[in-house]
Amino acid sequence: MSNIRWGIIGTGRIAVTFAEALAGCEEAELYAVASRSEERAAAFAEKHGFSKAYGSYEQLAADPEVDIVYIATPMSSHYDDTLLCLRRGKHVLCEKAAAINSRELDDMITLAGEKNLFFMEAMWMKCRPVYLKAKEWVKRGSLGDIKCVKADFCNLVKYDPKDRLFAPECGGGALLDLAVYPLTLAVDFLGNYPCEIISSANIGRDGVDLSNSIMMRYQGGKYASINSGFQQPCRNGAAIIGTEGSIIFGEWFFCTCEAVLYDRDGNELERAAIPNEINGYEYEIYEAHRCIRAGLRESTLIPHSGTKAVMSIMDECRSQWDMYYPSER
Repeated sequence: MSNIRWGIIGTGRIAVTFAEALAGCEEAELYAVASRSEERAAAFAEKHGFSKAYGSYEQLAADPEVDIVYIATPMSSHYDDTLLCLRRGKHVLCEKAAAINSRELDDMITLAGEKNLFFMEAMWMKCRPVYLKAKEWVKRGSLGDIKCVKADFCNLVKYDPKDRLFAPECGGGALLDLAVYPLTLAVDFLGNYPCEIISSANIGRDGVDLSNSIMMRYQGGKYASINSGFQQPCRNGAAIIGTEGSIIFGEWFFCTCEAVLYDRDGNELERAAIPNEINGYEYEIYEAHRCIRAGLRESTLIPHSGTKAVMSIMDECRSQWDMYYPSER
């Protein structure tokens, strides 16, 4: 296969960051971008070097030259946009959270399987070298039996009723936007199926969570402690703690370039400091390329089972909070 031809649906901030990473990947061809506005699509294509610009998502999905589409629209649109591309025979890399609930995610994964196409949630954290180093430390037994995962992701975000983060019709709230990262970390290192989920949230005037706290209990006394929200800043660190040692990620754990392995007495054993090649998004692009070239329909780094487990936990949390999106009512 020659270079893999990428399309991007959506032209917001995350699309810009992703396009910058694509531009630095040798095997990627910046082929097409689509927006609901021809003018925005054309401006994006000119700025970032895409060959084609479309004023509708349907036009991009119908282009036979597109190999894979990156979905960069608001979360409430991921379902329709992903199904559109899959039905047109395109592989899909969908920005996190891949859907707003498990029903949507199951439909997306099922259709990808029926069409024999690659589908992956763009959980870039799990493809990053430092994260993979942490997985390596755990696999070789450096932590012993993992007992606890602690992780926070909190930002101070000024309220704006026009911001998608506060808009239920866009799949807003801290849970799907922020908590998806520490939940993914916990599930990856403790397992897909906690015995108990205890959660609480501060629901704002627009009906989405402004902050939340989640505790997950696992068999054998293992647990995860997670906080996320828009109401206060924090260091956004993460720790994986076991019977024989621990791993401490640097600030902004989901995109950090550094992690440290300690023994059970707190002595540093090993440090991983791996700078990005571009901006950090290149690693999920490399993984998508690897999978497509190998004929894989899901990633071994971001398997469907893990994405589904995190989504089911978020469903349960929202059920506990009596928080539902307009499309669910």
